Amino acid sequence: RWITCAVSVGNVGQLAIDLVISTLDMTKVGYFYTDCLVPMVGNNPYATGEENSLELSINAEVYSLPSKKLVVLQIRSPFIKNKYRPFCQTLLSWVKSSKCARVVLLSSSHAYQRDDEQLLGTPLRYLLTPDLEKAVGGLIKELNWKEMEKVAAYPGINDTEKVLHIPGGGITKMLFTESCSEGVQMAVLLKFCSEGDNIPDAFALVNYLNEWLQLIKSEVTSIALL
Repeated sequence: RWITCAVSVGNVGQLAIDLVISTLDMTKVGYFYTDCLVPMVGNNPYATGEENSLELSINAEVYSLPSKKLVVLQIRSPFIKNKYRPFCQTLLSWVKSSKCARVVLLSSSHAYQRDDEQLLGTPLRYLLTPDLEKAVGGLIKELNWKEMEKVAAYPGINDTEKVLHIPGGGITKMLFTESCSEGVQMAVLLKFCSEGDNIPDAFALVNYLNEWLQLIKSEVTSIALL
């Protein structure tokens, strides 16, 4: 399995990835080199002592946990203008060449732009590409999750034509639609949220992910992530 995040509203996906990496004590195994992201460098965000506090981190890094057959890509900087599509193409090319079985994209969307139907129930949503739907659709239905609703393409003018709309989701929609057309098994897990203190949103999204993948035992999820 391969998990990554979209640079989206509240940085919820990135915060959730931080929780996954730190909770599972994943090992950094490499970098994702691209000219599509704003360059950046900083200290090791997961430093535990002097011996690793001087390590440097850059804008896109890869972490691994072989015991769970899990690879994680953490993206730490925004995209350069007009570089969304080249990044998506490069990323999916890498996914295919590495023979990754499944991809999970963690993301978020503006809470204030929900339509009436999206205001009901949980603020968490999912999307599955057709290829992944065939493999895990039954399991997802057992979890009683809510699929991301399509909304009217022209509200108030033509409410019958529906489209996928993920405001504030960054590359989420593009990466998902490209995965659909290229036969990549991808799931998108996202949360409606607002800018502010988004740590609780990240916890909610990771617990949502854990319901499905069982990365850690459900009964100790809250304790472990704290």
